[in-house]
Amino acid sequence: MGVRRGDRVALVLPNCPQFLVAEFAAWKIGAVVVPVNPTYTERELEATLGATGAETVVALTPFYGRLKEIQVRTRVRRVIATSIKEYLPPVLRVLFTLFKEKKDGHRISIAHGDPWFQDLLGRHRGATPPPATVGPDDRAVILSSGGTTGTPKGVVGLHRHYVIAGMQLYEWTKSAKRPWVDVIMLPLPLFHVYANVGVQPLAFIGPNPLSLVPNPRDIDDLLKTIRQVRPAFFNGVPTLYTAILRHPDVRAGKVDLSSIKLCFSGSAALMGDTKREFEELTGARLVEGYSLTEGMMACCVNPVHGTNKLGSIGMPLPDVEVRIVDADDAEREMPTGEVGEMLLRAPQHMAEYWNNPAETAETLRSHGPGGPWVHTGDLARMDDDGFIFIIDRKKDMLKTSGYQVWPREIEEILTSHPAVLEAGVAGVPDAAKGEVAHAWIVLAPGTSASADELKAFCRERLAPYKVPAHFEFRTELPKTMVGKVLRRALAAERK
Repeated sequence: MGVRRGDRVALVLPNCPQFLVAEFAAWKIGAVVVPVNPTYTERELEATLGATGAETVVALTPFYGRLKEIQVRTRVRRVIATSIKEYLPPVLRVLFTLFKEKKDGHRISIAHGDPWFQDLLGRHRGATPPPATVGPDDRAVILSSGGTTGTPKGVVGLHRHYVIAGMQLYEWTKSAKRPWVDVIMLPLPLFHVYANVGVQPLAFIGPNPLSLVPNPRDIDDLLKTIRQVRPAFFNGVPTLYTAILRHPDVRAGKVDLSSIKLCFSGSAALMGDTKREFEELTGARLVEGYSLTEGMMACCVNPVHGTNKLGSIGMPLPDVEVRIVDADDAEREMPTGEVGEMLLRAPQHMAEYWNNPAETAETLRSHGPGGPWVHTGDLARMDDDGFIFIIDRKKDMLKTSGYQVWPREIEEILTSHPAVLEAGVAGVPDAAKGEVAHAWIVLAPGTSASADELKAFCRERLAPYKVPAHFEFRTELPKTMVGKVLRRALAAERK
């Protein structure tokens, strides 16, 4: 179709076989993959495609119309449509066509000149692909990230970054899974670094079968898939583990989770009660880890065997370096136990922000000998054993009456209350104190709690200046696609 080395190919797809087929097809000819969140609005979709200059898009049918609406305002010249049913077994494909395809928005008519994915594969099956030389230092991917400033940017990863990340994670987890046999379940979106640069190459290097879950919010389907594939290694985020634990069938003991031996949790803070409850239910080891898109899965992870420290993200993987520095002076390293900004350096951290040298220079900075460090924007401390504890986002820290307050600490206290399912905390303006903590609460089904009750609960466990001044009850909290509560979105509502 004319795609050449260095061209950007956008994938507007959930977790499905087409994602992997298209991804490797692009890589084999030297193109750069741009995984896009399929739930993006037209504005967000237009901004991402415009910023990366993508000319080719592979899109699932429910997202095709949205893409065509904005195509004229982008450089996109080729749109390839694909249906989720194309890789379903024959009987399920018929049932899907009869009962779900039209109702769920999967049945579409495509514009003249736009090909179907399966037609292209059939037409060119057996053909010799054009010759292309692709090396380890060639660009492989542009992933979207809010960065350390919250402004969306394109993070560029190279081919060797995938290999390095996969090898590091393989060495850390190989004692807990058998190659070829043990299934790795992936209910996290492949447009996110956790799944794309973490779990995906880990499965390939293992090698281990990879079970793709298109919609992790459908807990009924997720539990059905667990019954079918019997995964040994489960990857999730704290909100997903909580949702599984709260599902009626799980609470009633109707779901067998005993095949799971190891679980990873990342992207947001894992509460201690969630870890304990899930481990008791499954007998698995649930380890918390940390990375960021700019790190390209240069991780800190708790050990699979041996000591796990509650509330810690663990220690750096092989070849990953971490330094804790003064938040206002990166040249000054903080003593053990003291809080500062976490810097990260590894062979696979991002190459650059796409077409954004100013932001690249701000995030990748050199301090002393060696290569540049990634300024993560996260506040952390390291204990005497080398375990790292994330305190909070540097940007999310609030100051009330001159005191520094970290929202995560308050959220951990609130979610330890038996009636609280989820909590988000952010600073809001206050005439007397400058800022005060505001808490947004989602109560667990069948429970009740008042603002006064939660305030009293916090007063028993927090210094007075940390206790939220306001409580607001919601049915849900705004989150990223990987389940991280959007504190800035909550705070913006109060300004």
